Amino acid sequence: MTDRARRARYGPWLLVALIVAFVVAIRVPLLGVPLERDEGEYAYAGQLMLQGIAPYKLAVNMKFPGTYGAYAAIMAVFGQTIVGIHIGFLLVNAATVVMIWLLGRRLFGTAAGVAAAAAYALLSVGAGVNGTQAHATHFVVLFAVPATLLLLRAFDTGRPSTLFWSGLLYGAGILMKQHGVFLAAFGGLALLWTQRAAGLAVLRRAALFAAGVCAPLAFTVLALWRAGVIDRFWFWTVTYAREYVTETPLSVGREAFRFGIRHAVVPALPIWLAAALGLVLIWREKEERAQALFTTGLLVFSFVAMCPGLYFRLHYFVLILPAVALLAGAVVASASRLFPRAVWSYGLFAALLAFSVFQQRAFLFTMDPPEVSRAMYGTSPFPEAIEIAAYIRAHSAEGSTIAVLGSEPEIPFYAGRHSATGYLYTYPLMENQLYAPVMQDEMIREIEASRPEYVVFVTHQGSWVRRPDSDPHIFEWWDEYRVAHYKIIGVADIVWPDPTEYRWEELEKYQPRSPVPVMVYRRTGP
Repeated sequence: MTDRARRARYGPWLLVALIVAFVVAIRVPLLGVPLERDEGEYAYAGQLMLQGIAPYKLAVNMKFPGTYGAYAAIMAVFGQTIVGIHIGFLLVNAATVVMIWLLGRRLFGTAAGVAAAAAYALLSVGAGVNGTQAHATHFVVLFAVPATLLLLRAFDTGRPSTLFWSGLLYGAGILMKQHGVFLAAFGGLALLWTQRAAGLAVLRRAALFAAGVCAPLAFTVLALWRAGVIDRFWFWTVTYAREYVTETPLSVGREAFRFGIRHAVVPALPIWLAAALGLVLIWREKEERAQALFTTGLLVFSFVAMCPGLYFRLHYFVLILPAVALLAGAVVASASRLFPRAVWSYGLFAALLAFSVFQQRAFLFTMDPPEVSRAMYGTSPFPEAIEIAAYIRAHSAEGSTIAVLGSEPEIPFYAGRHSATGYLYTYPLMENQLYAPVMQDEMIREIEASRPEYVVFVTHQGSWVRRPDSDPHIFEWWDEYRVAHYKIIGVADIVWPDPTEYRWEELEKYQPRSPVPVMVYRRTGP
């Protein structure tokens, strides 16, 4: 093999390795960023799974259990800590970067693949998509990208088994978060369109693909049925979820989308603009119309995957990042055909990446983990949860329970104590939906029956999202119940940008300075 052939074969892999190394270098100092609410939920549910407790038995929510299992696997290997979870996430992100490179190479060539990998690596670590946090959307993408790559390989080889494995990976993505169903739908429609000339054979291939998609969910349903939690699974993931996704008015959804665009796109605006240009350029090349149609379809379905409920949370934008990165990479392939010297197109793309890094330099290079948490989530009590949980763990028996009035499931995870109630989030209790009053009553009954040793009351609006029309019953109950059974013993006084002030014991006369303190109560009576 000549030197030139070796460079052509191994050079791109070296560049991808350098991209991964760069992302690892960014992520390692940020491994200790405190868990936010979703991470706390996944970590606590994963912790229960490692104890042999099935999802939905002691903790309930509307999400499919795939990410719970993913967290359990990560924590089994790297430990039940913030750093352990984020090491696992680092590997998930690195694997996705490599898969993006392979997919970009398959669609638009080697240079486009490398550029797409670099674009995705930078986009997925940014503050605009809460890139330091191991959200379920990253796990959806982890499976959907190789599923798409296998789908294209099946088109090339015609092997039916490859279609099944592609569907299986799409199905695993759905288990991570229901939004993945739209990416699986894209795969199915791409199959039907691409194989439309095969006659009835396309139906057999589609059935095989669909069997792969359904297999992970079928296996999960069977496992949950055997664990005796299928009714709770159905209520939360279907019955209540239907209420949840139809609650947001269109006007509120439009504002949420504008907010998401401002915060998810602007920090890496040059890459997004490159992707927009790439979308135009791929349709100008007649020999790439098939790839253009495929990638445009992926972009459209990825956008639709962000839309259920019209919430457009920042980490939902992770679902569209693979398509954006592929289109940004396509610019390099198109530009290299326009310019006699390809180095100009590579240099320009590298400049766009460098400018995006420069825009986010404080977030990526100078902030410590607590500062990163504050930059993304303001005064939400994510750093404080660590200190509060440490106190509870040190002052309670191992088998005792705790309750959190608020949506902070990271507290029972850190404390290593079971929650006295299955309601890890209090958002559903505040919503204007059919089951809210029943949910409040059930949470109250669970707390009264468990008589938790400690109760943490979170006052931050982001932990409740209380509305003018929210049922106030649970607050009225707590005001009476705590007087009879609990004594305040701790306050996390969040006076940001000053350091949080922690006070413990003998606090009856203490007046917090913060409008969003976290209050800790210890049981005094029967």
